[in-house]
Amino acid sequence: MSRLRPLLVAAALLAALVFAIQGGEYSTLDLYRLRASRLHVQHDIDSLARVVDSLKRYKARVLTDPRVQERIAREEFGMVKGKKELLYRLSDSSATVPASPTPP
Repeated sequence: MSRLRPLLVAAALLAALVFAIQGGEYSTLDLYRLRASRLHVQHDIDSLARVVDSLKRYKARVLTDPRVQERIAREEFGMVKGKKELLYRLSDSSATVPASPTPP
């Protein structure tokens, strides 16, 4: 029994050490996974913050810059400037509506 006692104490200490490292609510592996997840989420937050900043600058330009307003008016709404410009709208000839059928 005297030889077995130090072995049991060593086993108990080893079990306590393993439980301290891996046991409990979060194991060491869980903490590493959470750290990696936090870094990934932080990267996403940084990317989205850059997108938001870019959109805020674009909004400010749309509200204050006449050249941007003119470009949007031309591209999105087909507006022309003054009487000197004409707007031509081209359509696909196969997309035209067929003539109404003649009554029998």
